Amino acid sequence: MTSSDRTLPVGYSDVAPGHVASVVTCLEMLNEPEKKGAALPAGVTLEKLQNPDLHAYRALFRKVGSAWLWYSRLLMSDEKLRAILNRESVDIYVIKANQQEAGILELDFSEPGQCELSFLGLTPEATGKGLGRAVMNQAINLAWSRPIQRFWVHTCSFDHPSALGFYIRSGFRPYAVQVEVQADPRLTGHLPADAAPHIPVIRPVK
Repeated sequence: MTSSDRTLPVGYSDVAPGHVASVVTCLEMLNEPEKKGAALPAGVTLEKLQNPDLHAYRALFRKVGSAWLWYSRLLMSDEKLRAILNRESVDIYVIKANQQEAGILELDFSEPGQCELSFLGLTPEATGKGLGRAVMNQAINLAWSRPIQRFWVHTCSFDHPSALGFYIRSGFRPYAVQVEVQADPRLTGHLPADAAPHIPVIRPVK
């Protein structure tokens, strides 16, 4: 199948009831920027996870991402998720503020010469305090401390409205747009029914 075979036609395309669709923007950074300020705010730390407990990881993932309909890691089997989290090429950090969980940062170096910013998110209590910028600076420094030629990330229309602009201001540049369709995790039970109220639920007709 060629890329043109997968391109949506111009105009509207129906999404099946019980599913959600988002517009995904892929961004990349092809050159190491000047070193960003490395200091985190007082009381804030990045604690690297080793052999993470799946229940605790999913709980933090939900706490950070439910409002934005993060679902990818919730749909995975224990075996698949454990394999990802325990890869030597994947670095997972819990962001803590005054010893309390405040977010998650995940960097994936599995592709040679590349790093994917898989996840960067804060809990609702930690947002709006400038912490995201400080953690992003840390992420950029950590990514380019390895011998990479490309640092990339994707964001989607479910995310915080300022997310795309935040990534662009951080030095990433958009290079592709995709549409992702997935069964609505609020209907499958992977997320609470009232999660992400800004995204409508279209239930299948019984």
